Amino acid sequence: MNFNRFEHVNLSVQNLEASQQFYQTLFPDWYVRAEGTNQGYRWIHFGNDQFYLALNDSPGATRAHLPYEGIGINHVGFVISDGDKMRSLLEANGIEYYTYDSPETKARLYVNDPDGNEIELVEYQPEYALR
Repeated sequence: MNFNRFEHVNLSVQNLEASQQFYQTLFPDWYVRAEGTNQGYRWIHFGNDQFYLALNDSPGATRAHLPYEGIGINHVGFVISDGDKMRSLLEANGIEYYTYDSPETKARLYVNDPDGNEIELVEYQPEYALR
């Protein structure tokens, strides 16, 4: 076995600051791990010690894939510790969400980031063993 952990997701975004602010709202403990430019465009690695989002500033770019409409990533899931607290945070910040119920979860909240990428925020039942 040569897999250690899932490290990052790389996203092109239309507005780097707006995307950083959105994810900072969801995950207040995240920070900029690295930043720079590539071919004149800014990028940041934004996350924590275990995982980060590589956000690439791509002003004027258009979406190439719609979730659940063809081949590609439909959403990115993050495990959270308190679904009720996250729901309150979303509501306090005017972030629209929808929910989905399943037996292994206490909460499954879905939001879209500023570029329309769907994000799942999931709190598992205490007895559910992550395998």
